[in-house]
Order: sequence, then structure tokens, then C-alpha cells
Amino acid sequence: MEHPDFKTLDFSHLKVTNSGGTALVKATADRWEALTRCRIVEGYGLTETSPVVCTNPYGAAARLGTVGLPVVGTALKIIDDQGNELPLGERGELCVKGPQVMKGYWQRPEATAEALDAEGWLRTGDIGVIDPDGFARIVDRKKDMIIVSGFNVYPNEIEDVVMAHPKVANCACIGIPDDRSGEAVKLFVVPRESGVSLEELKAYCKENFTGYKVPKHIVLRESLPMTAVGKILRRELRDIA
Repeated sequence: MEHPDFKTLDFSHLKVTNSGGTALVKATADRWEALTRCRIVEGYGLTETSPVVCTNPYGAAARLGTVGLPVVGTALKIIDDQGNELPLGERGELCVKGPQVMKGYWQRPEATAEALDAEGWLRTGDIGVIDPDGFARIVDRKKDMIIVSGFNVYPNEIEDVVMAHPKVANCACIGIPDDRSGEAVKLFVVPRESGVSLEELKAYCKENFTGYKVPKHIVLRESLPMTAVGKILRRELRDIA
């Protein structure tokens, strides 16, 4: 969408757009639909699930902000830190069971035992929510969650709001150690060509976030470390933080 000739393309025959690899940002999805008149359909999966777990139905039934419904033969559940199943609508670790789930990690029995239980449920390591009608939402990776003064902060939620700022091209959020709150939110921002100041970003965050979610540190960068498929490498940002 950043390409200067993108707006000149004919999208009249485009029927479906699939999104995968990383969480779909609402601002990006809205912009794509406005430019192409085609809604993005988001799904979810892991290498350990061969790889599809959920997908959104096409057309008007697709629900932005969710990864859709489990594919045929697949069951989902949400558990707490003690492994207890949680009711629909509550946040916890997403577990998957189905014919596409791996049998285990090659020659790694301890890692397999941590990920798979005796009934074949795979712990995904993702924090999720299952709505009453079966649609699933992925909140964030469990290991990426930031705990500020005892409150959970999910980087994806911070990034989704910051990406809606018209002068932000890209951003990433991590947690760093903090003497007072245990952890603090650190935000990395790649501005658009028009530029954006730290003062603008601080004011925007204070206006849009509850106090404990407001980034304590904001850094402007020319780019962010990413994989070949466009997934932000938060672990590299932690190394330089």
C-alpha cells in the first residue's frame, strides 16, 4: 500500500485477501479495504498444527479482529496457568486438539511433554479468547506479555492503537525491567515520511491508554528487525533495549 502506484491498480476482480504470519493490525485492515474494496480474511495456525487451526469465513460473515472458527475436526479450549479450562469469553492460553496436531518434537521428549498432554491437547503459547459463538481471538504470545505493577499489558493491543496514528508507519512494543513497576512498556516507532515527534506520540498514548499501559519509553527508528514474512522480531529489540 506504500508503493506510489498502488492506488492506480485495478482491484475490481479481487475477491479474497488472506492475512497470516503475524497479527493483523486494524488500521492496516481498514486501509486495505478502503483502497481495494476487499475485506481481509484472517486465520491462525502454527508449525505444530500443519499449520492451520482457524480461518474466517469469506464475505460478510468474516469478523475483523478474530481469526475465525476452527477448521473441521479441530477443537479449541482456553486454560489458566494451572491447566484448568476457562469459560467462553475469558482470556487464557489457547489449546488445540485435532488430526493436524503434531505427534511431538523430533528427539525432544521433554519439550514434547511440555507442549502436549496425554489427551493430545497442544498448548500453543498464545493468549486467546473464544467467543460464545465459537470465533477465536488471539491476544498475544504468552511470553511477550508485559506485567506492569501486577497488571497484564499485551504488546499487540498497544501496537494496534499506535498504528492508527496517521504519522506512524510501523511500531513494536516490548517490556523492560523497571525498579518501581517490575516491568515498563517500551515502544519503538517508525515514522512516516512526514515525521512524528516524541511529544506527539506521548500525548497520543496518554489520550488512548489507561495509565499503566502508557509507554514509559518511546524510541524513534528508521526500521524494525523483521523476518522474511514481515513478522517483527521482538527478541532482537529486547537485545538492544
